[in-house]
Amino acid sequence: MNVNLAFDFSVDKENKTITVKREFDAEVALVWEAYTKSELLDQWWAPKPWKARTKTMDFREGGSWHYAMVGPEGEEHWALANYQKIEPKKSFTGLDAFADAEGNVNKQMPQSKWEISFTDKGQITLVQILISYEDLAQLETTIQMGFKEGLAMAMEGLDELLPSLKK
Repeated sequence: MNVNLAFDFSVDKENKTITVKREFDAEVALVWEAYTKSELLDQWWAPKPWKARTKTMDFREGGSWHYAMVGPEGEEHWALANYQKIEPKKSFTGLDAFADAEGNVNKQMPQSKWEISFTDKGQITLVQILISYEDLAQLETTIQMGFKEGLAMAMEGLDELLPSLKK
């Protein structure tokens, strides 16, 4: 791949937000599927050598995605995303939280609202993610946990997966 794909990660502490802009070398429909189908998310939504493993997913307004990040030693870190608004192939929003294996939210860990939009740029798709936190401490905890590096690695995993999904 000789395409120079944009990656921008900015933190706005005043507004308690993280904005991520990332381009992918694929059309919108394919990138949308990679973000909304559990069998595809499980292949890239984790920084290597970790893997995502879906327990349940119901991608609809009011639905949720309950999954674990599974480490190389088998350790599990569970998360729950509750979908709020979905505009097919354009955007979706959801509440993201750490959870346990039963889907109970861990209120001691950061929780955030994600607004993800997909922009068609022909053979390139721009994904923009606005992540909002209720307080600055949750934002800072997320950053200290290596969120930027982990997300960047996961998105590189999507870069690797996309060519195999093209028809």
